[in-house]
Amino acid sequence: MKGPLFYAKILLFGEYGIIKDSKGLAIPFSSYKGALKSAKNLTGEAEKSNQSLAKFYTYLANLNSDLVSFDLGSLKNDIDNGMYFDSSIPQGYGVGSSGALVASIYDQYANNKITVLENLTRDKLLTLKQIFSLMESFFHGKSSGLDPLNSYLSLPILINSKEHIEPAGIPSQKEGKGAVFLLDSEQVGETEPMVNIFMNKMKNEGFRKMISEEFATHTDACIEDFLQGNVKSLFGNVKKLSKVVLANFKPMIPTAFHKVWEKGIQTNDYYLKLCGSGGGGYILGFTEDYEKAKNSLKDYKLELVYRF
Repeated sequence: MKGPLFYAKILLFGEYGIIKDSKGLAIPFSSYKGALKSAKNLTGEAEKSNQSLAKFYTYLANLNSDLVSFDLGSLKNDIDNGMYFDSSIPQGYGVGSSGALVASIYDQYANNKITVLENLTRDKLLTLKQIFSLMESFFHGKSSGLDPLNSYLSLPILINSKEHIEPAGIPSQKEGKGAVFLLDSEQVGETEPMVNIFMNKMKNEGFRKMISEEFATHTDACIEDFLQGNVKSLFGNVKKLSKVVLANFKPMIPTAFHKVWEKGIQTNDYYLKLCGSGGGGYILGFTEDYEKAKNSLKDYKLELVYRF
């Protein structure tokens, strides 16, 4: 067997904010992808993946949800016969490795699945998101379900609030100087501890105020600018967002990158923000001049995501 491909995702804007119901914008990232495959003799990563799928099967078998049921017999049989998730998506990097896996299992084994070809009403999208949230919680403790949704639909998704999500049209890429890029921290990040730090900080009234008055405001403005193609305004708002994140999310930024982050704000060569929960993995960069940013960050590995 060989299943269809599912892509990585990048949450351009909205990390942490979406936990607290502010806006978010996620796009598929086709440079990384994964698919279900099977082999007779498993070794290395394939063997590890197969063992992880066996645990995931047990979790799904005990879900008892009205929202979704699975063809558990086929799933168990395929796992026993050497099924694994063959993926180039780096784990712990904030680009949705477990999301792509969840999407592929749903696609292959869910009974009465909602397909991508249907008219995706708001209710269907929300149902899918709830199902994916249940499934992906096996990997993260608590999941919004957005990563698998993005991977499953392979469309940009605009998150207006927990109850209002919709496919979004994003401006087509231009051959300009500006870019969104990934900066590799070369450290693996763990989602759950980062989310726990955030939840503890949210007990502090000052932090809550900052989230609603500064973080969410700048995030919403960035999303608006990005979708409308207002590039000039976008960079002004990304800079504000980058400053707020540096000031208030230090634990989520690997220590070695505090100065790099600061340098971008001071020189205007680039602006950095979290990609996913942070703590390692990728950091997301925005620049009006990709060549200048590459030069400024020549000691680091960069990867292009989108051109302005």
